[in-house]
Amino acid sequence: MILAQLAHLASHTVNSLAFFQEGGGTVSFTLLGLWGNMGWLAKCVAIILFIESVWSLAVMIDRYLYFSAARKQSREFAPKVAGALKDSKLEEAIKIADRNKKSHLAEVVTAGLQEFRASGGAPTEDTIASAERALDRAEAIVHAKLKRGLSVLATIGATAPFVGLFGTVVGILNAFQQIATQKTSGIGAVAGGISEALVTTAFGLLVAIPAVMAFNYFTGRVESFDVEMDNSSSELIDYFIKQSHRK
Repeated sequence: MILAQLAHLASHTVNSLAFFQEGGGTVSFTLLGLWGNMGWLAKCVAIILFIESVWSLAVMIDRYLYFSAARKQSREFAPKVAGALKDSKLEEAIKIADRNKKSHLAEVVTAGLQEFRASGGAPTEDTIASAERALDRAEAIVHAKLKRGLSVLATIGATAPFVGLFGTVVGILNAFQQIATQKTSGIGAVAGGISEALVTTAFGLLVAIPAVMAFNYFTGRVESFDVEMDNSSSELIDYFIKQSHRK
């Protein structure tokens, strides 16, 4: 008898978690049920968060593919261009760089080599200084390309929780409005408003957390790429200086 009563109580509890009575109807706590129970303002918040999630996902995929291609081509480019320069084959080094246009190193080194060639190819102080300025400009341009879209991730990561919090406030206001209208209290009277609040808050965090993690990850990758470009620029300038000493 006791086991039967416990089983009945457990069954009643599960049913209570799935549905609450509200004005003679039921509120389903499935995704579609929660969507149907939301007010128009809460739905607008959910749509905004959905757009932000798709936008951040698109940026993540774009940056991952871009960084992967840059890393792969740079690993192939560095030893080849180093060998060409060691043999004093300037034109060959430029051609190798042109074949690796997705490489961040190739884009920077190409700028320095082309400026050096345009200045006559003579390793004078003016020529080396001109090549160094070209390398600095190229580094700034490539750095901007690498950071493209990361501000979107930072913005979404910072604002999505607040957008979800706005939906929470709206849901709580609806819950109090239901209590005032129906003149009743209890979980059944506020189930709809609470569900709106919980869904928008959870959705906001679900959008923000991956965006912040991806922003930190890609920012670290950009910093490592910056170090590689600085090292390549320094090595190229050192190469030009050694060439001038040989003359």
